[in-house]
Amino acid sequence: MPIVLPRMHASQDLQYDYDCSSRPRSPAIILCQDCYPNSRYQMTLPMNMLIQAKTLPPRDQEAVMSANHSNHSGSNPTVSIIIPCRNELGHLQSTVDSMLAAGGLADTEIIVVDDGSEDGSAGFLTNPDSIYRDVKLIKTENLGAARTRNLGADYAFGDILVFCDAHIRVPPGWTDTLASAMASPEVSALCPAIASMDRPQDAGYGATWDSSLAFSWLPRPMGYGGGGHPVAVPIAPGGCLAVKREAFTHVGGFQHNFRVWGFDDQEFSMRLWLFGFEVYVHPDVQILHYFRPRHPYAVSYRHVDYNMLWMAFTHFNQERFAKTIALASARAGYLEILAEVTMAEAAWEQRRNYLTNRTHDDNWFMQRFGIPF
Repeated sequence: MPIVLPRMHASQDLQYDYDCSSRPRSPAIILCQDCYPNSRYQMTLPMNMLIQAKTLPPRDQEAVMSANHSNHSGSNPTVSIIIPCRNELGHLQSTVDSMLAAGGLADTEIIVVDDGSEDGSAGFLTNPDSIYRDVKLIKTENLGAARTRNLGADYAFGDILVFCDAHIRVPPGWTDTLASAMASPEVSALCPAIASMDRPQDAGYGATWDSSLAFSWLPRPMGYGGGGHPVAVPIAPGGCLAVKREAFTHVGGFQHNFRVWGFDDQEFSMRLWLFGFEVYVHPDVQILHYFRPRHPYAVSYRHVDYNMLWMAFTHFNQERFAKTIALASARAGYLEILAEVTMAEAAWEQRRNYLTNRTHDDNWFMQRFGIPF
């Protein structure tokens, strides 16, 4: 039986809730208003160097990346930790402190992407003389979970990208252990075990879907005796998810068409599998996650259902897509959302691309992991 960890509400007045271990473009994101409407960008580099990145044409992005590289101390890191955040006052600093204290940072960089925080979450990163001077800070607005992650990846130099929530605690040497396991050719993406801060004895070891396409934590793999051997899982939760840059680029990163929050880690994990990349959990590495009662910013089920229907339309067969529509029909406004998705040219183009180029179909994925949907 899948274990039960705390879940967080998408908004206070909603009747359903979703897992809070972090959610949701092309291989290279172009920093322009065409791709990111209603958004603005700033980037704070080590030594408090500031680059304005608003409405950059595609070629100018290379100049930004070059400037970024020239101001990075030391050789290119092999691991880039990317922390998207929004209104994480206190939690973000504790998370960064935990990572700095964990060691193993010789070949690692930390990038914080602040997506329009209103509480000064990242203020502690702006002092060039502090212990955080080498932490990169990118400021943006209104991107949402998936595109915030993608933007962080664009400014990262690591061969391994580690996406983390801004409210976690990590153990000593965690990046070294994950990176070592990812030296194996078959391990394209890897997550640690994730436990609640107030119940560290109850950990989830990756996740799956139930018969209602609901996120369900997996228990410790049966018969696992340690030894550092990763175990295949259908979903690597976004609370802490490591992926090889090659795989990340090949599948196009997180789903850039998603809105605000919901299903980004689940869709990304499935897409990796469908395109021939394998996703694992490392049972010997455990992080602690703060599961809060609600988001610190506005999230509605219109966002979640939009993302769910987009995922289903671009990946699922007709029967499975119809089942997903039936799930969304329990909530008001689903027909409008369904029309938005199915009338979007980008959705049709993406579906054609996925079905043409993927290695496996959705039937294979569901059967591979015994998902009853």
